[in-house]
Parts: sequence; structure tokens; C-alpha cells
Amino acid sequence: MTSGKVFLVGAGPGDPGLMTVRGLQLLRAADVVVYDYLVNPVLLDEAPPQAQRIFVGKQAGTHSIAQCEINEVLINYALQGYQVVRLKGGDPFVFGRGGEEAEALANTGIAIEFVPGVSSAVAVPAYAGIPLTHRNYASSFAVVTGHEAIKSKSSVDWAKLATAVDTVVILMGLHQLPSIVAQLMAHGRAPGTPVAVIEQGTTPRQKTVIGTLTDIVGKTAALKAPALIVVGTVVSLTDKLDWFAGTGPAGTTYFSSAEDAGAERS
Repeated sequence: MTSGKVFLVGAGPGDPGLMTVRGLQLLRAADVVVYDYLVNPVLLDEAPPQAQRIFVGKQAGTHSIAQCEINEVLINYALQGYQVVRLKGGDPFVFGRGGEEAEALANTGIAIEFVPGVSSAVAVPAYAGIPLTHRNYASSFAVVTGHEAIKSKSSVDWAKLATAVDTVVILMGLHQLPSIVAQLMAHGRAPGTPVAVIEQGTTPRQKTVIGTLTDIVGKTAALKAPALIVVGTVVSLTDKLDWFAGTGPAGTTYFSSAEDAGAERS
């Protein structure tokens, strides 16, 4: 039997309309779809009716399949000759463990193809009207994982990160927000720096809470994951550029500056 192939495909940040043309083409021709928790279920309907759909998602606080087991699923189906789409939220190579899966497949001699996806790191801020760079406010940005904020030996150098770039984007950091805020201020980031926390970005359930490093923890107590954090002056532009908040029930934005306290825009 001819060996199959595995396509590591980025599903985008939540809005199914942000799936790439190439990714959609492969999904519609797949024999097997191995998908994650953050993949919009609407996209699964694009696979052929006879295609096998295998959920291997990881969700905080719940038991999930180990990464080595996911690797084995991909390898086993490919060795049986199937065309396998490994569908991952956002981009497979941006905190998606796509590199680990790619290595496992390559080590086994499985044919692979990478299809980048629209990362939540850039798409979610855009849906909240926040440009990560702007000639007048920010010429650099960094994307980090929030999981590193509470580790005693973090791989993120918070002392350097705090002031090294203009805009900081933190993925998977909602539960570590108090530690993240403390790290940034302790290493020189101004307490009044604007912060946005965006829940369920690019979806009809998107909510954006705006504050500063001093008050954002209290203002986001009711938010739930998945949520993305943006720190930097560019956050202040959301008042002018938040195009998504006015398109329907989504996008409620809470402003926390003195002049906008208590106001909300839907």
C-alpha cells in the first residue's frame, strides 16, 4: 500500500472565513481530519461526509490526549495510505506544537506539507481594532505564551521583554494575568500602559476589555479562556478602530479610562 501524507493545516483564529484557500482545498479532499479544541466546528463540515473526524483537543483543566499519542495517530493513518489533514487552530507553528508533530512525522519518513494559518496573535487584535504596529506608536512587537509567566525558570526573559518591544501579545495567558502584569511592571513597564484582553476573538462571542496594567486584572475577572492579551500604546486605538464591535451582538468593548468609565459599546 502506498504511504499517505499528512498536511499540517492552520484553521485560523476562529472566524471560519479566515481559513486559507489552500487549507480549505485540502480539507475538502481529506480521508482523515485530526482536529483541535479551538477549530471552528463549521470547518469540519467542509470535509467529505465519509472522512474520519478525530478529536485530539487539549483544554485547560480537563484530561487530554498526550502529544505522543497524537503523533502516533497521524503516523498510523498515514502509513495506511490515507490523506490526513491535521487541523490546528491559528497557525500550526505558533504555539501549536506543529514543530513537534512535524519532527515525529519526518523521523518516520511520512510525507508532510505545511499550510500556514492566520494566527490569533495578529487576527484577534485586528478584530478589536488594535494594530500591532503603527508608525506613530509601535515599531516592534513580540508574541509569547502566558504559561511561562508562573514558571520559576521561565523561558521568557520578562526583564528584557517588558521594555524591549513596543507591543506585547500574550497567548494562553488569562489565568496567569496577575503574574504577567506583575512581571511587566516590576521590570519597567509603565503602570499606565494600555492593556486589552480579548475573549473568543474573531467569533460572534468576542468580548474586549480595555484597561491598564494597574486595573486590568480586576476588570477581566469574568472573562474565560480562550483569551488573548495585548499590552502597549496601540491598544488605545481600539476606541477609534474597533470595526467588529458594531457588526452585531459580538464585540462588546468596555473602556476603563477615566473619561469612559462605566461606558460600554456593542
